[in-house]
This record gives sequence, C-alpha cells and structure tokens, in this order.
Amino acid sequence: MTTVRVCPSCRKPVAPRAENPFFPFCSKRCRMVDLGRWLGEEYRMPERGMAEREDELPAAGHPEREDLDA
Repeated sequence: MTTVRVCPSCRKPVAPRAENPFFPFCSKRCRMVDLGRWLGEEYRMPERGMAEREDELPAAGHPEREDLDA
C-alpha cells in the first residue's frame, strides 16, 4: 500500500522523489513559498524548556558562572 503525500504548502498530491525534483513540495513555487515563510520568520522553533537547557553554561555575569570563569 502506498501513501499519497501532500504538499505542505498547498496540500495537493506530490509525486514521488524519483519523479519530482521539488519533493516534498509539488512545485518550485510551493518550495519558494515555504522558504519565504522561514525567512519571514512565520515559522518558529519552540523555546527549549529548562530541563533541555540544564547542560548549558549560565550566561556571562550570572552568579553560578563566576566560579567557572576563574
């Protein structure tokens, strides 16, 4: 059973990668529309929570970092 992929921009069916140089989009236009959305900051990555950031160093000037800078 093959699943029919749809274009993330216009929701039309998309030809397989072997037949479509713009995959996963249906056309060059849809690919460029998506790029424009990224460049225009319409899409955003969610901010990471504290649990995901606990391995990062504190910001410069933060009291917890003073011991690390010495």
